[in-house]
Amino acid sequence: MDAWPPELDPLPSPAPVFQPEITYAECRKCGTLVAGLDGRYACGVCGWTNDWSEGHRPLPHADDDPDYPGPHTTPRNPLSH
Repeated sequence: MDAWPPELDPLPSPAPVFQPEITYAECRKCGTLVAGLDGRYACGVCGWTNDWSEGHRPLPHADDDPDYPGPHTTPRNPLSH
């Protein structure tokens, strides 16, 4: 008779999950308190944005996105026939 529960191989360690952090700053143009992700901001009052390079960590690469189709494919609308 087989032993129950069966012996299983251990599961692999999960990959680290990217967790963006909500950060706050004053708009450099009009002074409004703005919220952003990882130090990247856009003001909804006056339209100011800070440069992407001012963020707290590097932006992910397109290849890191599981839905990225690749560099040589044209995105296609799945609803079109």
